[in-house]
Amino acid sequence: MKRRSSFAVPLLLVAALVAPVRAEAQTDPVLRAICDEYWQAVLRANPTWATNLGDRRYDALLSDNSPAGRDHVLAQLRAFRARAEAMDATKLDAKDRTTRGLLVGEIDDALAQSACRFDEWVVDPLSGPQVDFQTMGETTPIRTKKEADDFVERVRATGPWLDQHVANLTRGLESGRTAAIDPVEKTIAQLVTLEGLDPAKWAMVDVARRPRPEGLTAADSAAFERALTAAVKDRVAPAYSRYLTFLRERVKPKARPQDKAGLASLPDGVANYTNMIKVHTSLPKTPQELHALGLSEVARIREELATLGGKTLGTSDVPTIQKKLREDPKLHFDNAEEIEAKAREALARAEVAMPKWFGRLPKAPCEVKAMSALEAPQSTIAYYQEPATDGSRPGRYMINTYAPKTRPRYEAEALAFHEAIPGHHLQIAIAQELGDLPEFRKYGGTTAFAEGWGLYSERLADEMGLYSGDVDRFGKLSYDAWRACRLVVDTGMHALGWTRQQAIDYMVANTVLAPNNVVNEVDRYITWPGQAVAYKVGQLEIVRLREDARKRLGARFDIRGFHDAVLSQGAVTLPVLSAQVEEWVRKVEAHP
Repeated sequence: MKRRSSFAVPLLLVAALVAPVRAEAQTDPVLRAICDEYWQAVLRANPTWATNLGDRRYDALLSDNSPAGRDHVLAQLRAFRARAEAMDATKLDAKDRTTRGLLVGEIDDALAQSACRFDEWVVDPLSGPQVDFQTMGETTPIRTKKEADDFVERVRATGPWLDQHVANLTRGLESGRTAAIDPVEKTIAQLVTLEGLDPAKWAMVDVARRPRPEGLTAADSAAFERALTAAVKDRVAPAYSRYLTFLRERVKPKARPQDKAGLASLPDGVANYTNMIKVHTSLPKTPQELHALGLSEVARIREELATLGGKTLGTSDVPTIQKKLREDPKLHFDNAEEIEAKAREALARAEVAMPKWFGRLPKAPCEVKAMSALEAPQSTIAYYQEPATDGSRPGRYMINTYAPKTRPRYEAEALAFHEAIPGHHLQIAIAQELGDLPEFRKYGGTTAFAEGWGLYSERLADEMGLYSGDVDRFGKLSYDAWRACRLVVDTGMHALGWTRQQAIDYMVANTVLAPNNVVNEVDRYITWPGQAVAYKVGQLEIVRLREDARKRLGARFDIRGFHDAVLSQGAVTLPVLSAQVEEWVRKVEAHP
């Protein structure tokens, strides 16, 4: 799942947004009012996310990324927190106590992230403005003249937004905070590509060249394209050019070198990193604890890899296994079309198997879509994009088809099961459809839950019989090792002083990922500190809860019931997940 853009919102408040629907889960009217008002504040603060999931009230706007806008959001958060904390929890029922606790926790996470001041130093080649602004038309249906006019206004607003982004980064430079060199150079390369492009061919204008909807006349459609092209030429392209010049002349000379890529080299960096571990895992883990856990998991998975290699490739030597898998051209794709076809095939097979393993299935469909040519070269191998709740867009499994000969066939199935079904699409679409929950619980949530579920799904898919054969199971083991390595290299760079090259070398030695993917992944961890450690932490907790339930229930254990219990309340914190699984076990025990 693609992490929500750090540039597009003042704070990372929620995972996604939706048109407001009054929640009926809370019985307490005071708590219900707080949740409703909080949600409306989130929608107003994050207008592009609102559009993505079907709320069209703020289509002409972008987030306010100015210091004043940031301070306004912080003040709102503190006020909502104070109101929730002032409530007498003893007078709430169990569901409302959980909702109140999750609301306070989500606000605390947003405040903790804000304290890291990422807006003043992050330069992001994965989700920065040079990517997300270019692709925002892909998630913006244009059906009427008003929607077309609003989109033009939003595109025009990207110019001032970029200038404010430069001002924010300037403050970071003045306080000794700056981005690492490799993300900066990748972002510069993306901006150079845009600088040499005719404004009429920018991705921002592509939305006007779609088949004309009934709500637009031919004259309206032509005017829409002209207005978009003019906006890019007069407002957007010059702002991107100024951003490019700023990165080249001001940021790059002061960027952190590769041997100081992590937060450990920034003022208060390790303290900020420890806070981000709490934000993403919902647990008070230290970097040292997670580093040790990663080393242990890597060692365990290497043994599995050796066993599978002996069975399938005739060798148990891990470096030999890695060499064979990485260098055999027959185990890599030949073209982009093959990558997409394999993804659709895996997704279709998983859809057929779902009813035997889950009692509740999402109504929203999932489709496969290739990343744009601008995004793909610097992006991760895939991500998931949630569906629009108004039905205008399905869930999307976004796949990277750039440089297809570097994309292993044996990883394709594990990737599809993680990002689509039974992974992110199943979990996120079900959460969106939980009508009895307050909105922030349906569309927000904890990284460790969402990504832990995705990683859990890769091994669950093997239990479901979804892998085509042993060669495809190498992908499952490589990806499991990949997430274990994240615990090691993320903590290594951000807390223990590892260099970028140390992180790359460690991941090459302990996964079967292609080296080009390893490089992009390491740069992702540099840019998004703490996010990468959540996967393994969440997966291991789900596995622990499942095995504990199986032991306690014996023959009464039902895998469908367990999965429905896990997915029944949205992407909750791991302590709350433990409590809700415990409640399910007790109910089963009470009704033999």
